[in-house]
Amino acid sequence: MNERGKSDGSVVAAKLPNNAAGEVAAEVVERRGPVKGNADSKTRPGRRAGQGASNALDRVREVARRDKEARFTALLHHVTVERLRGAYRALRPKAAPGVDGVTWEAYGQDLEHKLQGLHGRLHRGGYRARPSRRVEIPKADGGLRSLGISSLEDKVLQRSVVEVLNAVYESDFLGFSYGFRPGRSQHDALDALTVAISTGKVSWVLDADIRGFFDSVDHDWLMKFIEHRIADKRVLRLIRKWLGAGVLEEGRWRASKEGTPQGANVSPLLANVYLHYAFDLWVDQWRKRHAHGEVIVVRYADDFIVGFQNHDDAQRFWSELRGRLAKFSLELNASKTRLIEFGRFAAERRARRGAGRPETFEFLGFTHICAKTKNGRFKVQRVTSKRRMRARLREVRASLYARRHLPIPEQGRWLGSVVRGHLNYYAVPDNSRAIGAFRDQARRHWLRALRRRSQRSRVTWERMERWSARWIPPARVRHPWPHQRFDVKHPRQEPSALAAHAGICAGGRS
Repeated sequence: MNERGKSDGSVVAAKLPNNAAGEVAAEVVERRGPVKGNADSKTRPGRRAGQGASNALDRVREVARRDKEARFTALLHHVTVERLRGAYRALRPKAAPGVDGVTWEAYGQDLEHKLQGLHGRLHRGGYRARPSRRVEIPKADGGLRSLGISSLEDKVLQRSVVEVLNAVYESDFLGFSYGFRPGRSQHDALDALTVAISTGKVSWVLDADIRGFFDSVDHDWLMKFIEHRIADKRVLRLIRKWLGAGVLEEGRWRASKEGTPQGANVSPLLANVYLHYAFDLWVDQWRKRHAHGEVIVVRYADDFIVGFQNHDDAQRFWSELRGRLAKFSLELNASKTRLIEFGRFAAERRARRGAGRPETFEFLGFTHICAKTKNGRFKVQRVTSKRRMRARLREVRASLYARRHLPIPEQGRWLGSVVRGHLNYYAVPDNSRAIGAFRDQARRHWLRALRRRSQRSRVTWERMERWSARWIPPARVRHPWPHQRFDVKHPRQEPSALAAHAGICAGGRS
């Protein structure tokens, strides 16, 4: 095995066998200019990286980008006290504590001594991962989602290791992968999907859902995938410790033989690595080798949408996808996976058949609808998922009743922050009616909660209007049109340019 060492000993690259991941495929919605992708970004000092964080990871990024067959044998030394400090500061101070009960504020007392101790235990092999604390939270569909809450020290270390591993994997992940990646957001995925459907030849959409993905990840396959790129035995042992730490549920410890704790800082990266090899590389090759028409893909964590020009391609892909996922202990949720007719020509074709309006699909909290502009041109309209909005309003109502005896200004500031957070996500063009309805219903819940404070309550709508004007933000659109933001982030190429940029936009055409 040939090895190429770096002068500072930080990276040693070795050749992979022939079945290693290949070059990142070009993702094209429109021809794009040579904008630098996430893998080229440098570590910047600040809240996430810590003041004065070293740029030593830039060399790792460069090797990972240049040599797709390189394996990294020395990475753990990049987890420094400085990086641990930055990871601690990036955590949410009010997050729930893990099994040890240590809060962010408590850990911050004598912080430097604790970070030095953690750093020392890590590098001499004395670090032990604690089990996650299992909690159940309600889902929008009425079910429950299991979350694993790590201890604060585990959160700090996991966040630091993820920052180091991102330097390797950001050069590998394909352009249509958006979930939990630096510099990418849910709205980037939504924009790319809208642009791909609006400008492409999509006529069919596979709305897919993987059943219990985070609970189904096979540890053996996951470690094989990680070893394609990571050969640092200390990092591999560390990941195995986190996977095998187990969970603490109702005071009883339970081993974790499969899955990754949803809620742990390291889980999103591990999930992306797993799906990169189990799904992304396969679907990218499938659309190049087997599809007869255009195929677009957008994935955010375990949620993904695949669009097809031809119905036969869609049916064949759906059938072969089941077999591909089964190989890696995954399966589609039959009740939530469906193929629908959707796209620029769906309404006309269905009208000719007398089939009614095109069906809709949900993705990342939005219902996507085939609609038309005032000029009669096709557009993808996105509105807040009714299921999501009802669930959120139920939570707001319960919280307001629990807070109804607090001072009015305190209640107003809290409700204002809730509405503001909702608007920051859902206030997209064409969704004004839904965000206005959310704001109005939240105010009605507040009024009813205040009137329940006393049988002689005299809270009127006039007073509520004054309080709303003071504390609750107006329901205004806060996001640009998808094409505008997409074009800013991914500029068009000059007419003379021939090659599309690799790994930038999510939709992609085959």
